[in-house]
Amino acid sequence: MTKPDRVVLIGVAGDSGCGKSTFLRRITDLFGEDFVTVICLDDYHSLDRKQRKETGITALDPRANNFDLMYEQIKTLKSGKSIMKPIYNHETGEIDPPENIDPNHIIVVEGLHPLFDERVRGLLDFSVYLDIDDEVKIAWKIQRDMAERGHSYEDVLQAINARKPDFEAYIDPQKQYADVVIRVLPTNLIKDDTERKVLRVQMIQRDGVTGFEPTYLFDEGSTIDWIPCGRKLTCSYPGIKMHYGPDVYYGNSVSVLEVDGQFDKLDEVIYIEKHLSNTSAKHPGEVTELLLQHREYPGSNNGTGLFQVLTGVKMRATYERLIQEASKVAASV
Repeated sequence: MTKPDRVVLIGVAGDSGCGKSTFLRRITDLFGEDFVTVICLDDYHSLDRKQRKETGITALDPRANNFDLMYEQIKTLKSGKSIMKPIYNHETGEIDPPENIDPNHIIVVEGLHPLFDERVRGLLDFSVYLDIDDEVKIAWKIQRDMAERGHSYEDVLQAINARKPDFEAYIDPQKQYADVVIRVLPTNLIKDDTERKVLRVQMIQRDGVTGFEPTYLFDEGSTIDWIPCGRKLTCSYPGIKMHYGPDVYYGNSVSVLEVDGQFDKLDEVIYIEKHLSNTSAKHPGEVTELLLQHREYPGSNNGTGLFQVLTGVKMRATYERLIQEASKVAASV
């Protein structure tokens, strides 16, 4: 593999079970497996499972993680040098001997704390936070843990509530620092919906980020509600509703795109894509093509898949801009 001229660093933050692995697959598909190295920040746990149990400190708590080492090693990779990264073994709950990691064109740091430490945050070239509303999170976890793992409803609820204080203290506040937040909420289209199969998804894009142009619907800066169903888009009950507009998020000016409802025919998403501007796609219809490539991925039939693909395309635009800048600097030296 050729040594990269410039390592581009991407942060993907969020709680466990919020769709990070699907999103990472989409990023790897977009850039190619050899081009991307993913580092799970669980590897920087300073306490193993046994120690966490003994002390009562959870993995979400900063005290269970070595941020000094995380910062030093990520900075070293970004400068183009290799590191010996520790390994947290999820099977045994122990910390295994370290492994060699070489710099790559794109390095993704993902996990619970990519945006927690100010020093690590300062190294990132692009950051995303995956934000799942409590009601949706509970419904998903109940579905998964009761169906696949034989847990009772009470067990699942207890596990979620046990994590909640640390999640709210250390993980959730990180979303204020992200360039993009993909937020999954209960639908507004079905009254008293409990199944959580139909979702409302927002792409909250931070304004004023160098080189990042938020995607907009119809008219930049306007507030728009659009029901695209009809002749050009097949929609079964409860239909689809889109929203776009400026907003303020944690005191920052943002542009919000929203899709409520689900797509019946994925190839028809091109109709919606045609009305989006600043997508950073290479050609008309590319976002729909990328969505269709992996229609089996969870969330492909709602706003989750669409916004994960759009965010991936934005990452690519950031990568290309930074590489271009790096080669100009190299040429002028």
